[in-house]
Amino acid sequence: MMRRTVLLLTAALALAPACAADKGGRGPKGFQFGVIGHPFKAGSDEGLLKRAIAEVNQEKPVFIVATGIKAEGEPCSDRLYARRREILDDSPRPLVVSPAGSDWSECRNSLARSNAVERLNRIREVFYPDNQSLGARRVELTRLSATAKFRAYAENAYWEHGGVLFATLNLPADNNRYLQAAGRNGEYEDRLVANRAWLHRLFAMAQRRALAGVVLFSDGDIGAHTEDGFSLLDGFSAKKDGFAPVRKQVRALAEKFKGKVLLVDSQGDAKTAPAIAWKGNLGHLGLGMEWEVVRVEPGGAQLFALKDDGAAP
Repeated sequence: MMRRTVLLLTAALALAPACAADKGGRGPKGFQFGVIGHPFKAGSDEGLLKRAIAEVNQEKPVFIVATGIKAEGEPCSDRLYARRREILDDSPRPLVVSPAGSDWSECRNSLARSNAVERLNRIREVFYPDNQSLGARRVELTRLSATAKFRAYAENAYWEHGGVLFATLNLPADNNRYLQAAGRNGEYEDRLVANRAWLHRLFAMAQRRALAGVVLFSDGDIGAHTEDGFSLLDGFSAKKDGFAPVRKQVRALAEKFKGKVLLVDSQGDAKTAPAIAWKGNLGHLGLGMEWEVVRVEPGGAQLFALKDDGAAP
C-alpha cells in the first residue's frame, strides 16, 4: 500500500473572492485533489500506476495530476504511449498528465541518435489532443498551445477550481534538459521562452482575479524554496544550472503575489516522508512514487497543515 498524506490548505476569505460560496453563504467550500508522483522512477511496473490511480480515486478528489508515463529504460514506442494513455484514461475522476523527462528526453532512434523532440511531439499528440483532461469524468483545460506563438506546447495547461489556479509546466528533472555541448540547446532555449511566457500569464491571471493560490506541477525540482547560493548540482561541477532562469522568475512572481504558491514535483526522496518546505509564501512538495491527497479548505482555522497518514479530510 502506498503511503498517503492529506494536506489541508486553507486561505483567508479576503484572498479568495473568486471562490464559490456554499449554500449557507458562509464562504467558499473546501475540496481536495490528488497527486501521483512518478511511479516509473524505479522501473516499468504498471501495477504501481494502476494501484495509485485506484487508491487516490477512493479519496474522491475533484481531479488528479499524474507525473510521468514511463521508465527511462522503457522503449519510446507509440505502442507503449498508447497503452499508458489507456491506463490513465481509465481513472473514474478527471486526470491531468504532467510529462516527466524519462518520457521523452533520452529517447533515441534505431541509429542511436536523439529523437527526443520527435517523441515529445508524439506524446503531445497522444496525451494532449484537445482541451480536456483524461478520465471518465473530465475537466476543461486551457493549453499554452491555444496561443499561436506557442502552438507546440500542449503539455502546459491550466485550470481553476475554488479560487486556486492549477497549472502544469514541462521541466524535465535532468537539469531541465540543458545539454552541455555547444550549439545543441535549441529545444531547451525554445521551451525556456515558452515557459517564461506561461508563468507570466499564470501569475498575471491569479493577481487579476485575486486568487488564493497558485499550484504548479512539474517533473523537475527548480529549487525555488532553497537558500540562495545552494546548488542542486552535485559537487563542484561547472555544469550550468538549467533551472536557474525558471527559479529566478518563480521567486520574483511569488514575491509579488498576495496568495500562496505551491510547487509540486516528482523528485521526492523515497526514504523520507513527503512534507512541505516553505520560504515565505512559496512552498515545495516533492513526491517519489507515492501519491498524495491535497485538501483545499478556504476559511479554515489553519493556512497549511500536514496531516498524519490515513487522516480523514
